[in-house]
Parts: sequence; structure tokens; C-alpha cells
Amino acid sequence: MDSSAPFNQPTGTGWIEVICGSMFSGKTEELIRRLRRALIARQRVAIVKPNMDTRFSDTRIVSHSGSYLPSITVSTADEIPRAIGGATVVGIDEAQFFDMRLVDVCEQLADSGHRVIVAGLDQDYLGHPFEPMPQLLAVAEYITKTLAICVVCGNPANRTQRVAKSSARVFIGAGDAYEARCRRCFSPGSDSVSSPQTT
Repeated sequence: MDSSAPFNQPTGTGWIEVICGSMFSGKTEELIRRLRRALIARQRVAIVKPNMDTRFSDTRIVSHSGSYLPSITVSTADEIPRAIGGATVVGIDEAQFFDMRLVDVCEQLADSGHRVIVAGLDQDYLGHPFEPMPQLLAVAEYITKTLAICVVCGNPANRTQRVAKSSARVFIGAGDAYEARCRRCFSPGSDSVSSPQTT
């Protein structure tokens, strides 16, 4: 956890915080923790996620450990400003499922005084940068990189190994489809085979 990450309401300006890492590294857990602190401080909070993420709930962001907060689902990044109402703190989960418009939307929100907290995978199942996360990392004021535990050797893991049979870049799944792996144990594409595009 980056100890310099802010927890106060922006004064006269906004900013972007990005929480990134592999699956099972606690990204959503950290997002929820920051949003709960904002709620305790009686700040107006809105949480959004892409509507394709239905793994645990249609109306909540849910961490792998079971923590959750109510959320709004949107189809595109352009829907976010209208969906958040009068909130001043905006949480966005599973950012990798949005298109590149998310970068402009987050910048516009920050420019208008919002605290924007974004969580998402920074690498896809092949270990390639997962857009729009690299672009968000470039413009964010605060960045937190979370690490999981490699299921093979126990080393710190920052990669996501797909074990389901799919070669689609976007394939929704959890522990049944993915594992956290370290640099040494990561074998991109070795456990997946060609299949139709799946979301």
C-alpha cells in the first residue's frame, strides 16, 4: 500500500488514484477500503463498474474475500459522469473492461474537482499491458501496485495465469479460470486454447 495515497476530499482540484495488479492481489479490496473511509468522512461517493462484470453481483463491487459495496453498472465510460450524480468521490472497478474513453472521462472528472479512484488489471493473460490501464497510470497522481501470492511457488505474484480454455482477451472468470503467478512460474498462453470470443 502506498502510504502517500490521499484520503481527504480534494480542495480546489481533483486527482486520479490508480490501484493496479494481477488478479487475487487485493485491488478491489483496496478500492473498497478507500471508499469506505470516504463514506465515514461523510463524503458523497459513487461506485461504478462495467455491466459485463457479473461474476459476483450485478449491483455491487465484490472482492475475492467477500467485501462489497453497492455500485452502479454502466455500458460505456461515457455514461459515468451522468451515473455518479452529485458524488465528489468516484470509484471505478474493473477498469480494464472499459475502452480508451475511460482515460478522458477520468481526466474530466478530476479536472472538475472529483477524487477518482480506479482499480483494474494492468496486464492481460499474456502479460501484455491491458488498455486503458497504462494510459491511466501515466496521468494518475497516485499509483498503488498490489501483489498476489504465486500459487506455484509462493513468491510475490504480479501476473495472471489463465487456466480456462479460451484465447479471448476478455474472458470473465475468477478462481475457476485464473491463477496468480510470479514472473518465473508465469507461462503465457500455455493453459489456454483457441475458442470463440467470450465476455
